[in-house]
Amino acid sequence: MTTRMTEHLTDVRPPPTSRRRWWIVGTAVAVAVALVAVLVAVAPWAGDDSAPTDGAAPGSAPDADVSGPSDATPPEVDPAALVAAVPAEPVAKIDPVRLAPGVVPPSNRWYSGLVFGDQPQPVFAEPLSFGLTGSGFTLGLPDPTVDAKVVIAPHVPAVTVDAGATSAQISAADPVSVTIDLLDGAGEVLGRVVLAAGSPFVSLTAQKDLTLSSAVSGGSFEAGDGGAATADAGTSQWGLVGGTTDGGSTTLSAGQSASWYALPPDASAAAEATLRSAAADPVTGVEVSYGVDETVARTTLTYLTAGGTPTAYVLMPHHNAGDQPRRDCGLGAYPSVYGDLELCAGSSLTSFAPALPAAAELDLDGISKDERTAIVDALAADVAATPAFPSDTYFGGKALNRAASLVVLGEQLGVPDVVADLRSTTVDALREWAQPDGCAERDARCVVYDETARSVIGLTPSFGSEELNDHHFHYGYFLAAAGLLAQDDASLADELAPVMNLLAQDIAAALPSDELPQLRAFDPYAGHSWASGTSPFADGNNQESSSEAVTAWNGLGLWARASAQPELETQATWLASTEALTARTYWTAPDLEQFEGFEHTMMSLNWGGKRDYATWFSPEPNAILGIQLIPMGPVQTAMATGVDPERIRASVEEATPGGYGVQFGGYLLMYRALAGPDDAAAAWTEATSLPDVAVDDGSSRSAMLAFIASAKARPVG
Repeated sequence: MTTRMTEHLTDVRPPPTSRRRWWIVGTAVAVAVALVAVLVAVAPWAGDDSAPTDGAAPGSAPDADVSGPSDATPPEVDPAALVAAVPAEPVAKIDPVRLAPGVVPPSNRWYSGLVFGDQPQPVFAEPLSFGLTGSGFTLGLPDPTVDAKVVIAPHVPAVTVDAGATSAQISAADPVSVTIDLLDGAGEVLGRVVLAAGSPFVSLTAQKDLTLSSAVSGGSFEAGDGGAATADAGTSQWGLVGGTTDGGSTTLSAGQSASWYALPPDASAAAEATLRSAAADPVTGVEVSYGVDETVARTTLTYLTAGGTPTAYVLMPHHNAGDQPRRDCGLGAYPSVYGDLELCAGSSLTSFAPALPAAAELDLDGISKDERTAIVDALAADVAATPAFPSDTYFGGKALNRAASLVVLGEQLGVPDVVADLRSTTVDALREWAQPDGCAERDARCVVYDETARSVIGLTPSFGSEELNDHHFHYGYFLAAAGLLAQDDASLADELAPVMNLLAQDIAAALPSDELPQLRAFDPYAGHSWASGTSPFADGNNQESSSEAVTAWNGLGLWARASAQPELETQATWLASTEALTARTYWTAPDLEQFEGFEHTMMSLNWGGKRDYATWFSPEPNAILGIQLIPMGPVQTAMATGVDPERIRASVEEATPGGYGVQFGGYLLMYRALAGPDDAAAAWTEATSLPDVAVDDGSSRSAMLAFIASAKARPVG
């Protein structure tokens, strides 16, 4: 989460598929099943009336053979009609200070700190860090330091570029890259700077004749052999290609580009040559495509360049997890808070994650009669103890998902009478939230559209959702509840559709539009979401509750299935699959071998430039692990996929030094149950006498018992 100070509290490779990468939206034939592949290939400035002009090309990339599932068409959506169905109210509390007119505010991005707030914040593009200055920008190569509870690598400027600018604004934005206009005193564009996550280059393309100074600590760039100027910043080595460099000044004619890059430590001659060659053709934007089949979800990032020649990129650890496509790598690695980032040659970064379709219920086949009886007894008590639903967007959605999950559990166990009244009550509450004009009648339990923020805001907001924080967490719960209760009720799905489809597009629009950004929260390069809307932090953006992010995409998939939207369901499967992989890789089961001195088994709060064993709301170890488990629904069995059971046991033991009778204790028992049948049996014994305080308000005792019994009967992992 973002701003919570108190809590709710062998080498198998698929055959390559050759296909042309275009800068326009691609097309393919869709298979009429849920797990078809979906294409989202978008020009870096698609749908943006203020896209760079003056002859700037959108860029292209060489043809590439892409392994894995084939591409298909994205969901067909009319965002203008969706937002027009609800009241328009200026309730969002954001101020996009450095944004060109007409550009949809890029909230929840790794680079959002450049856009919002009185002063721009440093951002972390991996492998480089970047900061705006009053006259240009600075570049850094973050170098991690480690202590017992944190791995941190702040932006420390190694290169300072002075363009003589007086201000800057973001003129184009896609989920992976951002374009920044440097302006003179008259507001004219001097040059356009492009940086992209995963690219080792930052480029500036002059819009008029321009002289730059590029300095490093104690020196400057000097012309060298092979067409690259070089500089020694002490702890890092840098290259500069483009224009004419002499004595620290680089001159560019209008239309010319210069690209800066850091060399990996102890760079080989091959790495130097690859970077020098690629730097001559600047990156202009990044296409995102994806596909899903029965076994994997594929993400492909295509780094477009102005001349269409090959570039280079770096891999994060999740790009190497499990079976992955062949790549042209081995050129060295850059340090980062996420581990070494391997340098690769090429323009197309394709990676796989184990497919994770939306899960509505647990597999309860094989549980014992006594277990079933205990679950049903607990279910009746949970239903009776269900309080009135809260009215804010976080607790309200969370409570609806809890209630809907109880209804599904009761019907799955064959006791629909136990949950009949709760179904009725929950459906009524969903109808209230899904009334398109609800905010014309009341100031809570309804949604509006803020045209300035280009976002849906639920009333009453909570945890900074009016600042666009945590929308995927909040709205994912509503989508899950609607998907669960409408899964066999087409008329209910139709009734809920206007608002639920709007919430779905607010957090996960596959394509950009004038009304909503593409993939608001999800970062296709990092493979996970960012929770802060405006990212007003020197450490970059952040996300705390990785499990609630997975829950959000699972909820999106449940809603898509219930409302008969197969393309949206496939998109949701891609999002959930990728987010679940990174949740394990960076949060619950990270490889910490490189970080000697860090004294814990997991990370709970990941930033662009920092990783913490901490939370926004509590220093207690049960909370630090527990926030990665909430709400421990059926999809969370994926937390054990490929994870050593000893790792799970160690994390739970660290989180429960005084036992399970603590906040999130029920979730900790459920996670322990994923370590194996014996662990599940022990967890069952503990759970039967667990105090009420340890059962979170987003779950229930019956859901806890059912999860543990299911894990005991059918081990996962």
